[in-house]
Amino acid sequence: MNVERLMRSDLSALAMRSAQEARKWLERAHLAGWGDASGAPMPAEIVRAAAAVRLAPKGPRGDRFFRGVLGSGAALVAASVPEALRQASAVFEKSRAGQFDLLGYRALAFGVPIDWQLDPVSGQRAPALHWSLIRPLDPAQVGDSKVICELNRCQWWVTLARAFAMGGDPAIPPALAAHALRWREANPPGQGVNWSSSLEVSLRLISFCWTAFLLRAESALPTTALEALLHEVRSHARHVARYLSRQFSPNTHLTGEALGLFYAGTALPELEEAAGWRETGAQILIEQIDAQILSDGVYFEQATAYQRYTIEIYLHFLILAAASGFPLPARVGEVVVRMLDFLLFVRRPDGTLPSIGDADGGWLLPLTERGPADLRGVFSTAAAWFSRADYAWAAEGLAPETLWLLGEEGHDAFRALAPAPPASAPSRLFVEGGYAVMRSDWPREAHQLIFDCGPLGCPVSSGHGHADLLSIQCSIFGEPVLVDPGTCVYPEPVWRNRMRASSAHSTITLDGQEQAEPAGPFRWKQHPSAQPLRWSVTPSLELAMGSHEAYRRLPDPVRHQRQVLFVERHFWIVIDDLEGAAEHRVDLRFQLAPMQVRQEPGGDGWVRALTPGGRALLVRTFATCPLELAIHTGEMEPPRGWISLDYGQLQPAPLLVYTGRAPLPMRIVTLLFPLARADAPPPLVTAIRTGGQPVGLSFGDGPLVHFGGAGSALASATTPLERS
Repeated sequence: MNVERLMRSDLSALAMRSAQEARKWLERAHLAGWGDASGAPMPAEIVRAAAAVRLAPKGPRGDRFFRGVLGSGAALVAASVPEALRQASAVFEKSRAGQFDLLGYRALAFGVPIDWQLDPVSGQRAPALHWSLIRPLDPAQVGDSKVICELNRCQWWVTLARAFAMGGDPAIPPALAAHALRWREANPPGQGVNWSSSLEVSLRLISFCWTAFLLRAESALPTTALEALLHEVRSHARHVARYLSRQFSPNTHLTGEALGLFYAGTALPELEEAAGWRETGAQILIEQIDAQILSDGVYFEQATAYQRYTIEIYLHFLILAAASGFPLPARVGEVVVRMLDFLLFVRRPDGTLPSIGDADGGWLLPLTERGPADLRGVFSTAAAWFSRADYAWAAEGLAPETLWLLGEEGHDAFRALAPAPPASAPSRLFVEGGYAVMRSDWPREAHQLIFDCGPLGCPVSSGHGHADLLSIQCSIFGEPVLVDPGTCVYPEPVWRNRMRASSAHSTITLDGQEQAEPAGPFRWKQHPSAQPLRWSVTPSLELAMGSHEAYRRLPDPVRHQRQVLFVERHFWIVIDDLEGAAEHRVDLRFQLAPMQVRQEPGGDGWVRALTPGGRALLVRTFATCPLELAIHTGEMEPPRGWISLDYGQLQPAPLLVYTGRAPLPMRIVTLLFPLARADAPPPLVTAIRTGGQPVGLSFGDGPLVHFGGAGSALASATTPLERS
């Protein structure tokens, strides 16, 4: 155990960790079992639970599972989303050949019968050891455990079970029963990589619950198969309860584990431990929503994919608790709404989720086929649950997830809404999370810029945060242009460190140094933070200012301050001030989405980025010293000019790098100017300078923008009429 963490732990935490370590030792020594001897008859409590599941929907405290599964969800999905059955049936056909589409990979081959310990990307097979002896992040031992775990979440079982429930192939239930038997034989409790993460065990538990309830009819699964599946739910819940990630990963690992316990305790109240699982899961989820969510709704790990994942966890919690009559504090729903509101603002104009921080490509439980940036299912269910017309607008229609989770009630609640964009102003500062969102309006062809003035991850663990202080992303006319590079993969150190480095983001680095140095795949040696300093909005000018001191560690300490001006909701001016005393090398970078980029002829410094939709973003810099421009696309030594839209995938994309060397202080002003036509000429722009430092930009017959000297926050914009 890390000494620093040990010193911070209280006695109860130490006692829990000690108990977990003792339990691991007993399991390895075969002195602690799992409650049932090999070959013993099925426990009576499992038999009772299986009989009760057969009789669902009603249990002793109300509905024990989601009303869409217990009611008419399958019929509603089959009628309203006819392609859902086709998509799910295609998964069944691939699974017969041992092939699966997982994360960003397609047609991964796990063999027939399935090899449950294989990473087919690397060809590495995890060893048959007690789970505590396996190093999931060691590619030499297991390959990429993320790929193995994704298969073993068994979420594809739920896809097959949904297909059968919608009238699919009658061969599906016996195929699933055979898979369940082989899985148990290959993964006895506590043995192998598939028990090494309590979160993965919990997600598999959730999949087993959905599979059991979707196939609960006697005509689908024979009683012995249903009992065996519920027996697995019990084994999984016991493991999760013993090895909760209270100290190891008190983030989505802990909340995902808690949700699994709540699932098991709610779905199977006949089990002796069910009430304890349910109470423990609920208690953790209620506690953690205050610990993990900031007051403005931003998830504390500064990662949008994990924000979405956390919303999924709490939506399932809210819906299952309400269905089963389990009372929750009102603040749980209130915090989830704040999280959704943040997602609504950072959501790109084209409806996709911008990548900030890590993204592992996974879902809590995919109930239809979606890409990792597709938010429509989340907003659809949230719209029906919270009666929000703006969420329904973001959903772009009633989604299958809503029907599976809420059934007819969800269908009717969504249809009762009149979808409409938010009534609030389109730009907003999230102070505690540290994000400024500048948007021209809510329509799909709007401009949007996201300015990151927040910390590198959270104080507890910065593992999913990137060194992206003061970075920006933007869309023009609804098309993403400046983007985050994404994640790529976790276990491969070169790409892992590259994609989360400052030099892969649209920000500034000094002297070839990153804002923070990696200390492992999910750790950093430093934990720098940016702070929002000013936010103002007028009809002609929006201003956001932030700063960070990550480079105070240099021999000549440097402070970086960045201002972003949104002028007439049309274009942006980015002003970077570097305060120091010595000479430094400065690299200003802009990571673009995959598109054509060229330098304009004429020598005035314009760069034109051409979008797939026929638009253009013009980029031009003005600085206190000469800057040299290099454009890198798909380079390998070192890796530069790459983005990852899904886990395991890489795509070449242009990276603009402006480099200068001079004594500080230094100022660089960058103009980001959208054009509706890709071939439109650039505007006539003149820099206004004081002592060589750019303090304003004049746009010919357009606006005159003053932003003052270094450290100034007194920007202003005047129109030609006002100037006359």
